[in-house]
Amino acid sequence: MTVRSRLRDLPQDRPVLSLVTSVLLVEIVGASGAVFTAQGLASWYETLQQPALAPPNWVFAPVWTTLFALMGGAVWLVWRRADSAPRAARLAIGVFVAQFVFNLAWSAAFFGAQNVALGLAVIALLWALIVATILAFARVDRRAAALLVPYLLWVSFAAYLNYEFWVLN
Repeated sequence: MTVRSRLRDLPQDRPVLSLVTSVLLVEIVGASGAVFTAQGLASWYETLQQPALAPPNWVFAPVWTTLFALMGGAVWLVWRRADSAPRAARLAIGVFVAQFVFNLAWSAAFFGAQNVALGLAVIALLWALIVATILAFARVDRRAAALLVPYLLWVSFAAYLNYEFWVLN
């Protein structure tokens, strides 16, 4: 059974269940990047010269939990419209998956590989893919696109921090 057919099996007539499933799935996949973060946080990240605007480490977990919940809600809205706009929804979900891969790749590059320059390259591509996801989601459901705006803003800030880490270290 493919992922696509499994997604179709989620009950359309039980929106709360499918919304919760979507949010939990995005939270779980998103949290998997923490494996890389944990590898580099204590042993490497703390040795770096910090940018002036770098928030304390405790800020990141609640921010990412919130952003992943918004992402889960956004992809759920697009999935719910798959019957009325199948091509647009399929494209939007495909772009969403691609940007999510780059989201995880950033943690692997920056914290896992402990490579600030590689992290900067990955986050630049991630930023572009988030913009593409917002545009693709807007074609299906404008509310879904709007739910991704805080994510774009946070990744913009993270890109600035990544750049500053690159300059300082």
